[in-house]
Amino acid sequence: MLSNSKYNFVFDESYLSFNISYAIIFFWSLKRPEYFGYGFIFLAGILNDVIQNNPLGISSVEYLLICALTAFVRGRIILQNLIYDWIFFLISILIVGSINYIILVYIFNIPIVYNSLLLGLFATFLVYPLLAKILSWIDNIVQVSINDKQNQ
Repeated sequence: MLSNSKYNFVFDESYLSFNISYAIIFFWSLKRPEYFGYGFIFLAGILNDVIQNNPLGISSVEYLLICALTAFVRGRIILQNLIYDWIFFLISILIVGSINYIILVYIFNIPIVYNSLLLGLFATFLVYPLLAKILSWIDNIVQVSINDKQNQ
């Protein structure tokens, strides 16, 4: 499940975290949108908010915004490769992170250190190519299994 998916690492009393759920949702909604429906992504966001004690619906808005951005790009990409996906992933998480910051700070008055949010988004950006390779490998295994079942 996508809940509680921020991983924190402490280096000299400063936190470095990356949000794996952004990468997973971005990858699957770009490559295989039929795997995750919008209802599932919405419920995963609600569950994430409950577990992380965030205002209810914040993660759902973030996740659905990532889906909307990838749907926009999926229709316009002619050639898919990791570099283009990686650059667009950076743009997507910067938009989502900015909206997250605006909602939490200005609407809910939750204090967030902007530098730590930006560092977390940058760490998520750096981790994406590795996660994309792993998820592509998983997708290939699933597709081979599906093709084997259809050929029998």
